[in-house]
Amino acid sequence: MKKVLAILMFLFILTGCTKVNDLSYDDIVKTIGNKTLRENVYRTGYKYYLPRGMKVENATLFNEVITSNNGVYYLYIDAVSYYNKVQKEYKVKNVYYSKNINYQDKFGYVEINLLKNDKYLIEIMYNYAKIEVIVEKGDINISLLNAINILKSINLNDAIITNLLGSDVLNFAEEEFNIFNTTSSDSEYIKKDDTYQEEEQELPDTDLIN
Repeated sequence: MKKVLAILMFLFILTGCTKVNDLSYDDIVKTIGNKTLRENVYRTGYKYYLPRGMKVENATLFNEVITSNNGVYYLYIDAVSYYNKVQKEYKVKNVYYSKNINYQDKFGYVEINLLKNDKYLIEIMYNYAKIEVIVEKGDINISLLNAINILKSINLNDAIITNLLGSDVLNFAEEEFNIFNTTSSDSEYIKKDDTYQEEEQELPDTDLIN
């Protein structure tokens, strides 16, 4: 199995995103154990790698809106859970796709749900962060890969987060986003406009599975 996955990854690097759709969702999730690319986005308390063809449209403390030509990605960093080393077990569900992530000392989950408009809500939680994105079925693979490459590259700064927790900056109380909960069907997120289109065609990042 490892040899087959390695061959598929090698072909992807050579030929581009067309080979992404040849991978199963399980194979894409397994890339979370691959080498993390160098961070190129720097924030207060954390940094991460943003794949080529994606850009940050909006950023607030521990929240980012990232766009590409296939969707709008909502990134949430849970600094409080990271600081307190909170861990919660995810139970696999009977939905379109559901899987636990457990790699070395990091954990999380992937859940994909079919929405009423025949689009798919992808939720990935890993490394004390979460990404949600709504896409067409044909864009699930590349979106899943993009999200995984972002999440696995997140590097949290203990000193800065500790200082922030000692101030009023992180006084989220009950309004703090809970990355351990999956989004319900009546979520405000699902109601958001997911019709964003890039005006200029952008090439996918050929280093995604590197």
